[in-house]
Amino acid sequence: MRLAILGTGYVGLVTGTCFSDFGNTVACIDKDAAKVEGLRQGRIPIYEPGLQELVERNTREGRLSFTTDLPAGIKGAEVVFICVGTPQAADGSADLSIVFDVVRSIRDHVDGPKIVVIKSTVPVGTNDKALEILKDARHPVRLASNPEFLKEGAAIDDCLRPDRVVVGVREAATGETLKALYAPFLRTEKPFLMMSPLSAEMTKYAANAMLATKISFINEMANLCERAGADINDVRRGMGHDSRIGFQFLFPGAGYGGSCFPKDIRAVVSMAGEFGAGSDLMRSVDLVNENQKKVLGAKVASHYPGGIAGKTFAIWGLSFKPRTDDIREAPSLVLIDSLLAAGARCQAHDPEGMPNVRKLLGDRITYAQSPLQALDGADALVVVTEWSEFRTPDFGVLAAKLRDKVIFDGRNLFDPAVVSRAGLTYHSIGRVTAKPPG
Repeated sequence: MRLAILGTGYVGLVTGTCFSDFGNTVACIDKDAAKVEGLRQGRIPIYEPGLQELVERNTREGRLSFTTDLPAGIKGAEVVFICVGTPQAADGSADLSIVFDVVRSIRDHVDGPKIVVIKSTVPVGTNDKALEILKDARHPVRLASNPEFLKEGAAIDDCLRPDRVVVGVREAATGETLKALYAPFLRTEKPFLMMSPLSAEMTKYAANAMLATKISFINEMANLCERAGADINDVRRGMGHDSRIGFQFLFPGAGYGGSCFPKDIRAVVSMAGEFGAGSDLMRSVDLVNENQKKVLGAKVASHYPGGIAGKTFAIWGLSFKPRTDDIREAPSLVLIDSLLAAGARCQAHDPEGMPNVRKLLGDRITYAQSPLQALDGADALVVVTEWSEFRTPDFGVLAAKLRDKVIFDGRNLFDPAVVSRAGLTYHSIGRVTAKPPG
């Protein structure tokens, strides 16, 4: 099929590239001329494993192109996907101004019958409002919803091999066209789920709300375990083997971040207010998570009752999760702000996130080119992101380098007994502090 993708952000670029990899002809459209020119030259604006190679191959073979010209980009396209941002507004709701601007542009430039698909994460009822705009188009336009379920760091695999595809349609024919488009993605017998646009819009929020709830739940249990003397890792194993619960997203840590969970939870709260429904649980999920981001800073403050002014902290991990350079709502930023405000110095390493943090913080912190370099002259180490290269350090080297012989682990990467035997004090999440023998 001939497809047009409006927006070359995370969702648009991954989706368009994966569609082209299955033989479709895809035009990706963005108003940012510099970004489009960079993509034409093979410069990928985000870090996502495997994306660079897919973009290069499909561009070279003529299936994938990039343009700023919307009328030309959608000309001849059978299906047009809207993949633009819906940032959080000041009141917590989703800002839909970009979505509706794009819908109006499609209306004004449509060159023939088309299916328009809203893939952006939008509140319930957005599709209905967009349909009212498109009713004035010169050619028939059928409108669908198709929420994305991509995990940063694993987006290519999620796109090419989805757990399910959800589409919200009004006409059976629209659903059948989209089913044919997605057929190569569902070769492992995963379900293609057709429902109303209202239900499809809600499915996206409900899924993210459930996952965020699991994270906030296990973090709250971890904090309770720590006070009670229990071990959250044991508790998690005891829970996760219950088939009704499972292990996914049941890992304690320093809080979730990124572009989806924080924004989507607050959007659910906003929607609940608009519809007169309760949102106590979602408010609590957000509150627990925001408080969890402060846990590492509190552990540091508790370890140093005399204050940390003049101390130097090595920080491993800046991105909100591994395998991405995304620092939006990252727990590391909350930690760094608290350390700097208390008069400490920070020297950080992250395999991908440092350029984005430098844009935000400039030279307020030091950027190390390796995990070991971040330890040079450091009093203590704080682990914030669970990159694989942080998981098996030489604790003897860490003990020799860290002046205060202490690690604060926000992701429970290490075995407390192993760390303490190396002569280090070890603070983690939901476990009793481990201290050197004797």
